[in-house]
Amino acid sequence: MNHLSNLTGGATGGAANPGAGAGANAGANAGEHKDYGDKVFDAVAKKSGHNVNANTAEKITDGARGLFEKATGKKVSSKISN
Repeated sequence: MNHLSNLTGGATGGAANPGAGAGANAGANAGEHKDYGDKVFDAVAKKSGHNVNANTAEKITDGARGLFEKATGKKVSSKISN
């Protein structure tokens, strides 16, 4: 909890910032859904001995998807990477 309060400038989910708790929960729930690209990246990172944070892995797979779409002009299926 201290890490979250440090990021929000010390504000808690009280009267001063009533939406702080809802946003943190929504972000945690959104990270639970993994597409095939995320699962493959996690497996490869684990197999190679790298411990990659879930947020960092999501950024890497999103970047790779963006590069693929830019290079080929084709959209990646949301089943594979969303």
